[in-house]
Amino acid sequence: MVSAMITGSIHHKNFRPLILSRMIYLIIGLCLLVGGGRSAALGQASQKETAKAQSSMDRGLQSFQRGHMDQALADWKEATEFFAKGGNTKGQIEALTRLALAQQNLGRYTQALQSLELALALAQQTGNSTSLASLYGSLGSTYLAAGNKDGAAEYLALALKLAREQGPPSLVAAILNDQGILLASQGSFPNALKAYQESAILAKEAGDRVLAGKAMINSARAAMRSGRPTDAKEWLNLAVDPVRALEPSRDQAYALINIGLAYRDLRVDLAASQDQLTLQAFTLLKEATAVAERLGDTRAASYAWGYLGNLYEHDRRFEEALTLTRRAMAAAQNANAPEALYQWQWQLGRILTVLGQLDDAIAAYRTAVFTSQSIRHEAALSSEDPHALFRDTRHPLYFGLADLLLQRAALTESPKEVEPYLLEAREAIELLKAAELRDYFRDECVDTLKSRIKKLDVISPQAAVVYPIIFQDRTEILVSLPQGIQRFAVPIPADRLIQEIRILRRFLEKRTTLEYLPHAQQVYDWLIRPWEPALASQSIDTLVFVPDGALRTIPMAALHDGKLFLIQKYAVATTPGLDLTDPRPADRRNIKILASGITESVQGFPSLPYVSNELNAIRKFYGGEVMLNQDFLLPSLEKELKEKAFTMVHIASHGKFDEDVNQTFILTFDGKLTMGKLDRFIGLFRFREDPLELLTLSACETAAGDDRAALGLAGVAVKAGAKSAVATLWFINDQASSVLVSEFYRQLHDHPTNSKAVALQRAQVAMLEDPIYDHPAYWSPFLLLNNWL
Repeated sequence: MVSAMITGSIHHKNFRPLILSRMIYLIIGLCLLVGGGRSAALGQASQKETAKAQSSMDRGLQSFQRGHMDQALADWKEATEFFAKGGNTKGQIEALTRLALAQQNLGRYTQALQSLELALALAQQTGNSTSLASLYGSLGSTYLAAGNKDGAAEYLALALKLAREQGPPSLVAAILNDQGILLASQGSFPNALKAYQESAILAKEAGDRVLAGKAMINSARAAMRSGRPTDAKEWLNLAVDPVRALEPSRDQAYALINIGLAYRDLRVDLAASQDQLTLQAFTLLKEATAVAERLGDTRAASYAWGYLGNLYEHDRRFEEALTLTRRAMAAAQNANAPEALYQWQWQLGRILTVLGQLDDAIAAYRTAVFTSQSIRHEAALSSEDPHALFRDTRHPLYFGLADLLLQRAALTESPKEVEPYLLEAREAIELLKAAELRDYFRDECVDTLKSRIKKLDVISPQAAVVYPIIFQDRTEILVSLPQGIQRFAVPIPADRLIQEIRILRRFLEKRTTLEYLPHAQQVYDWLIRPWEPALASQSIDTLVFVPDGALRTIPMAALHDGKLFLIQKYAVATTPGLDLTDPRPADRRNIKILASGITESVQGFPSLPYVSNELNAIRKFYGGEVMLNQDFLLPSLEKELKEKAFTMVHIASHGKFDEDVNQTFILTFDGKLTMGKLDRFIGLFRFREDPLELLTLSACETAAGDDRAALGLAGVAVKAGAKSAVATLWFINDQASSVLVSEFYRQLHDHPTNSKAVALQRAQVAMLEDPIYDHPAYWSPFLLLNNWL
């Protein structure tokens, strides 16, 4: 029975509180490290530096407890410097660990990890196993918060092993709590529940009521995710009294908020108890506001007021919701907490939308988007799935603004007044697309091109930029033509469109049937036919698609109008975003190419015997350097790319794009070229005056239906700092690949004034006209990404 067990902590998907385990690690590890007293930690420092350092440490703690993270960070950074100047290693470790705590709360994970790594290097000199276990636990929880599950698993395993051998029960409990979060993020909810339960038992035995309460709430979360809402309710009921019995503190305020949110969310699965759960949620959130206000913690107060407003919003009590939301906004502004502020600005926009105040709602959404742009990595601390969190927060915010702007455009009669709304709607989705790529690649620099380019849709009168936006109730298509941008609304709901896209992708890969054809025609009728007449009076030869979501998983070239494939009428290119593409025309003088690949079977992957034909064709047209099989090694590739200014790089090898960037790679003879290595080897080109013109990956694959993996493929040129890339959505016969790629390079060589998009179009049409390769499974997966010129 649940009531016979002690369990552990929940963090609502829209809530970003502190990982409690980090403070536990700090307290336990540092008390043992410094011998249990302040004087031991400060003994080596001069009196002057000691006084300065301790003053900064105390001020930082006070700021932290009030939720003033920026000030806490500044104070603890100052303390770190004073301790280092005074030669006090133990004090420096303490200050670094607290500094990392503040950095993590602000979502600055890279900085937090750097602080902890430095603290770990210093602590290793002491040889104290318990303090090392504490720092390993801190590193694990920080990697977990940042979404790096592999790093989290490695450090948490190390921490747990050391802690079980020599650490106190409270340290073991803290590590188990984070292990439970990691297991839950991997979908292993029963094992997560076991970890939370053991954490709660050990925490209770150690007298740590804060950690025990958190572990109980996390147990409720695991039960909810396992489809056991009744058990989840029991876990929450068990947690309420211990949390209420805590001394007023930051931890108590956040625990009350989390329990209140959990009761609120249980209403979906326990409809019969809805009124009771609503009352419990309301009561606990009110208690949280009282605790936060008593402490003067404006950040915690902001969350408490904001979620109270959200509760009223859910219950359609909009006037009360408005009052509470505005109060939460004021508190967030006072606390300098943009990670909270943007949520309440967005909440205000939603409420105003329901109340019919469209222009005020748009203004609120605009400020929410603007605020969210200041948060590169949300402080999604203790989230079980950071990527799901991203989809649950940023995605609906940006789409919500675009939706309102398009609604406003539909109500506006003057074409001159309509266009600014259309452009702003598109820009909102552009901001999201850049954020999605940063989230996928976990790289703040993937959109560095934005600062030095002009809009992609204004540089070529022969190209039309097609920008589909998939809303739940409809699909909007914004088409940029030489005379301006036009809007076309298609009344096809998202679930119907996505279902058709999934079916089309599956049948496109089946080379032995024509089952794809009716689906290729249906998607054409929805996404192309409504605006195709607008091209009749234009000299358009190229369509540049900026696909969203599921649309990234299919080749637009394979859409069919009943007589012809789209590629037979237009050259087709794809870009992950207008702001992410360098639009400068290609300079094909003095081409210097590096062609590399594998023909042999290595690392369990099948051989690609026709790769040699592919590389020979490239060498015939452009000369250049070739790295094949044993010559295609990671160190050799790195050396070539760093030392020589290539204009094109061709890699003919297996490539896998996965929803997890850590599992995405291109095969080399001796290893795997991960996205991190790609950035290190090729990404430097983005900072050169003459960037890489073309990166070709001729044997890639993404799983059908994996939108996130397709996002990684679409963004590979941006990641590599290349103006253009050619890559495949799915793996095809390497003989067919060799034929198409060879023809593509021949077209580039023989017709240098044609665009890369036209070169690929002619290569694809040539295959289409060959009875051996006329099925789109052979020619359509090749995508031209980013710059098409």
